[in-house]
Amino acid sequence: MPGNSFGHLYRITSFGESHGKAVGGIIDGCPAGLSIDFDFIDSELKRRNPVFTGTTPRKEPDRVEWLSGLLGNTAMGTPIAFLVQNELQLPEAYDPLVDVYRPSHADFSYERKYGIRDYRGGGRASGRETVVRVVAGAVAKLILKQSGIRIDGFIAQVGSLQLMQPPMDAPLNRNTDSGLPLTDPSREAEVIDLISKAAETGDTLGGAVICRVAEVPAGLGEPVFDKLQADLAKAMLSIGTAKAFEYGLGFRAAGMKGSEHNDKMSVDHGKVAFVTNHDGGIQGGISNGEEIYFRVGFKPVPSIHQPQKMVSSNMETSEVTIHGRHDTCHIPRLVVIVEAMTALVVADHLLRNRAARLQ
Repeated sequence: MPGNSFGHLYRITSFGESHGKAVGGIIDGCPAGLSIDFDFIDSELKRRNPVFTGTTPRKEPDRVEWLSGLLGNTAMGTPIAFLVQNELQLPEAYDPLVDVYRPSHADFSYERKYGIRDYRGGGRASGRETVVRVVAGAVAKLILKQSGIRIDGFIAQVGSLQLMQPPMDAPLNRNTDSGLPLTDPSREAEVIDLISKAAETGDTLGGAVICRVAEVPAGLGEPVFDKLQADLAKAMLSIGTAKAFEYGLGFRAAGMKGSEHNDKMSVDHGKVAFVTNHDGGIQGGISNGEEIYFRVGFKPVPSIHQPQKMVSSNMETSEVTIHGRHDTCHIPRLVVIVEAMTALVVADHLLRNRAARLQ
């Protein structure tokens, strides 16, 4: 199945299904000599794990098996292959859905494309696939760390509850007391209460994530088809439930005049400085050295615990309630996935930029 690889010089290929034996990936293009911090990668996977209110009871241990490309903890410049076993798969739980198309899932579209589909939790369309992204993204973060580049994601919205929105002029600190990636700890009770109420009714919630990329050097990105924001948008919209992407002021810019939106410039100690950052750190598809920020909108989890009218492959209709281990709200777990996909894009462009000029 095409479309399982992402990136150019730093490239990740993923494989595996939600209720198969394992998921895994191959990282190609990781620079030789990079020290792989296994503890950091494990900590990133823990951020994805369902430890928050309203997340799935499927709690996989997610132990990474490194198969190739490393000598001890050092990258050799050859493909790095890794595997994560699915130890808690329950494919039999999906037997009642073998011939049923679940509303707003990929069941119908997958079957129309391939003539066959994996009904066991959605197969490749499941959020389980994002484990691979987090591992590869963590390695990319280690590359970026050497250049001082930092990526931070935050919960911007849960359901109808708005928690933050761009522009973001002030420094943000992520609340880590409970693990919820919030900038304001006082809002945590509201988030938990909203998710709990949705769970009580068998419903689900969507939301939004804001991501900030600091200390990005000017010059990353390509001027035409591989614009930095275009690659970021593709990365974000490749996440299963993503519905919207905007960088900088996004749709707010559509209602502004040029005199209001244009980023003001000055000279600071002999260097170009930006007084405003309405463009979100990207101009002409290329980073300008300012902080990159964007927002990603996600639809509600489509697997709700309520009766729904469904259509079967033999064109019969019925009312079915989906049972299984599903999130009420997946936004807290999506933050690290957004960061991972951001790291893949920025690391790829950082490596590409090194080959763009002699000096």
